[in-house]
Amino acid sequence: MRKMFSAAAVFATAATALVAMSGAAQAKPAGTVPWDGCPSGAVCIYGEGVVPKDNPHPTDVYYSYGAHNLSNQVGQHWILNNQYGGASVSLCNGYNGTNCTDTIAENNGLLRNFTPINSIVLNRP
Repeated sequence: MRKMFSAAAVFATAATALVAMSGAAQAKPAGTVPWDGCPSGAVCIYGEGVVPKDNPHPTDVYYSYGAHNLSNQVGQHWILNNQYGGASVSLCNGYNGTNCTDTIAENNGLLRNFTPINSIVLNRP
């Protein structure tokens, strides 16, 4: 009798684990599609004067949270926030994420003069 209960418990545990694993594998965050060449989960900056819809090839792609210093970014650039789960990105006039002026929510983009922008910060949700 003990062996039967033990075998049933092992089977139930294995079945529960299988269902849990298959559910997690199929679950996808809301923003899992590339957006004008910007991969899901990324923040993308496009070249000066480039319209992402017409030329979906970002020049800079960022995935990791925290500050990212920029160089040689002058003039009008599009920045797209294709992150999900409530993550935002801030545009900062100072290096290392200081003196931030604008924050862009997930699934939003902004055309901005990047001449005074020296860093961006990918913010955790």
